[in-house]
Amino acid sequence: MNIHEMENIVEEEMKQQSQDVLEMRYLDTKNAVFAETEGGFVSLDYNGKHYGRVGVFHSFPFTSPSDYISIREPDEKQKEIGIIKNLDEDCSPETAEILREQLHIRYFIPKIKKIISIKDEYGYAYFHVKTDFGKCRFVVQMNSGGIVTLTETQILITDLDGNRFEIPDLTKLTGKELKKLDLFI
Repeated sequence: MNIHEMENIVEEEMKQQSQDVLEMRYLDTKNAVFAETEGGFVSLDYNGKHYGRVGVFHSFPFTSPSDYISIREPDEKQKEIGIIKNLDEDCSPETAEILREQLHIRYFIPKIKKIISIKDEYGYAYFHVKTDFGKCRFVVQMNSGGIVTLTETQILITDLDGNRFEIPDLTKLTGKELKKLDLFI
């Protein structure tokens, strides 16, 4: 095989890969079969191919938690296999339950119910809070995008370890708690 033939083969492979990335594949009960594995993961049979394990991701986790669920290969590239437009409309109730469980595991986000204290030292905010899973402490680097306003009343906080915490409704915090938080939002 000469260099020109090799270049043509590489070019064709690149075109195919580009086409695969650009093509939207929608998954539903007609073309995809999901199952829970013995290890508690999810497998998928789609278009004649078996995926022993797949990743389940939200496209819009806070605004539309049941819409546009991305199903991806579990490796480091996380290549998308396809999209489920709506869990309730495009999946059986059993499949929707399995996928919601996977989403819950992936997007475990304790909700902050009370702010006990926040201390600012050397560019880091040290939070001591009470969540729906109990009291905890975490650290956020200031000016790093660790605190994001999702809506007028909803905040997402990501700590140094990548753990996420949510304040679902600022109006439910006391005036004293809001004053502690004001320096950071």
